[in-house]
Amino acid sequence: MARRKVLIEDISKLLGIHRNSVSYKLNRGSFYIDEGEAIQETFFPDKELKYLFQKEGTVPAEEKEVV
Repeated sequence: MARRKVLIEDISKLLGIHRNSVSYKLNRGSFYIDEGEAIQETFFPDKELKYLFQKEGTVPAEEKEVV
């Protein structure tokens, strides 16, 4: 979000929910599929949903090195 200068307020306006709800969903909760799709399509059209919403510290299967 920082690299794209996307603010919590921007997502709040897009989804029509309070900024505190967006903050909660970013930090501890989760977004509904339609919310995630709207965020991806509006602010990150070049990124996959799976990439955007993966848990911190995880590596997608396609990026793992096969040994």
